[in-house]
Amino acid sequence: MTRVLIVARDDETKSELRKGLAHYDLTCSFTSYSNGVREAVTSGKPDILLFEMDEHPPAPEIWEITRRVKRGINLPVIALIPGEMPDSIDHLHDVDDFIARPYDSRELILRINRLLHRTESAESKEQIKHDDLKIDLVTCEVTVEGKIVELTFKEYELLKLLAGNPGRVYTREALLDKIWGYDYFGGDRTVDVHVRRLRSKIEDASHTFIETVRNIGYRFIKNS
Repeated sequence: MTRVLIVARDDETKSELRKGLAHYDLTCSFTSYSNGVREAVTSGKPDILLFEMDEHPPAPEIWEITRRVKRGINLPVIALIPGEMPDSIDHLHDVDDFIARPYDSRELILRINRLLHRTESAESKEQIKHDDLKIDLVTCEVTVEGKIVELTFKEYELLKLLAGNPGRVYTREALLDKIWGYDYFGGDRTVDVHVRRLRSKIEDASHTFIETVRNIGYRFIKNS
């Protein structure tokens, strides 16, 4: 189910959107600019953000919050704007799309779905993602629940290989060959040590990603 966070300070807007989106397969949560947008994003884990911009041009503090959230969290953003604003939308270059009031719920759903599909298509080429684990293949950054995990180069390469092929079992010998190279003279104990260290960094009581296959090797647990 798609999770939508709507940032609005107008109660009429909240009521209008809640009523219009009630019949679609998504979960809506609301916050205001003064209640902590970043905290709402962290706790609610939305897939997309809707920002109400009820002034033309938007107040500087509102626009700054929008820019910081967009650049810091990197979620797709749709601006909710007054009906007279489309004549001058040059300042909306930091958002991904916009819709003018009065809001048509069917149009809004189409815009949400189109934007999410476009975002997912782009991310799938640059990221490996499984539940709360994300591997950014461009920056080589690994995060769990949005928190950066510091890995060594070998740990990162090992995780990338396993997570990039979920469900596939790799023998210790195969992992040695692919990660350390065929001319590496260390024993397969090296693999066990690195996997143990890797798991200690990315797993906890709530997260299990790598599974030991007895007498064979390891595999990344495939999402059901």
